[in-house]
Amino acid sequence: MPAAAPDPAISVVGLAKHYGATHAVDGLAFDVACGEVFGLLGPNGAGKTTTVEILEGYRTPDLGTVRVLGLDPVRDAPALRPRIGVMLQEGGLYPGLKPLELLRLFAAYYDDAEKPEVLLDSVGLRDAAGTAVRRLSGGQVQRLSLACALIGRPEVVFLDEPTAGMDPHARATTWQLVRELRDRGVTVLLTTHAMDEAEQLCDRVAIINGGKLAALGSPAELTQHVVSDEIWFAAAPGLDVAAIGRALGLGETDVVEDRAGDYVVRAAGTPERIADLACFLRDANVTLGALQAGRRSLEEVFLQITAEQAR
Repeated sequence: MPAAAPDPAISVVGLAKHYGATHAVDGLAFDVACGEVFGLLGPNGAGKTTTVEILEGYRTPDLGTVRVLGLDPVRDAPALRPRIGVMLQEGGLYPGLKPLELLRLFAAYYDDAEKPEVLLDSVGLRDAAGTAVRRLSGGQVQRLSLACALIGRPEVVFLDEPTAGMDPHARATTWQLVRELRDRGVTVLLTTHAMDEAEQLCDRVAIINGGKLAALGSPAELTQHVVSDEIWFAAAPGLDVAAIGRALGLGETDVVEDRAGDYVVRAAGTPERIADLACFLRDANVTLGALQAGRRSLEEVFLQITAEQAR
């Protein structure tokens, strides 16, 4: 007999939450596998925060069922809370405490907590260990919030806009931490408006709009079925776009420099056309920095899906 599939870490079935006439969440359903990094994407007001707060046990659903690690987040809160970590986008930290003091306080709440000093190093805040929370930058507060979410060695972590306000170095450090959590078998559910973050980190994403599920799948699955009749390439700025159009057998206005060094060819990326473009750049002694044809980015798919839903 084949082995039974493991139970999901998170299960959402027919979830609904209303505030008067506003349907914040309307019949939402999805599962998150154990050890998966799952992204919850959607425009402002789509129902992401309400959904996550229900999963964390801070709100009760009007309809449907949710389970986290097989437990009801409200009814079984005392059993569930020691097993999850929550990173808020803002707030929730004592402004007068210092990072190491705060982590030691949070560690005291758990029987098997992570070492505060180790976490402080992991999020790159060792140099700020003696600075009061109120004096930290926005990005530093975000990193400290992440450390607080991880202090109890959680099995499931909820991250709300985890890299908001972070500089590129801190953002890369946070991405690596999320990957390490997945490697350790920790389940991560994150919300983000950064589509590149979702593409880099998430095994699967759910796009929600108007409280409903609009799309679900891996970033590759969501992008490979949406084809664009365009070629995008990066090269030196200021190329003769009319000459490129003629070389590709197109009109002189079919190639545009969208931004400095970013070019769009408004035509399908056939093998012949790609070869002609490469030959033109070779003859002009121009180095090709990047090339994309046919497949759209997750951001383009997101914008298309949410626009269609709005219509």
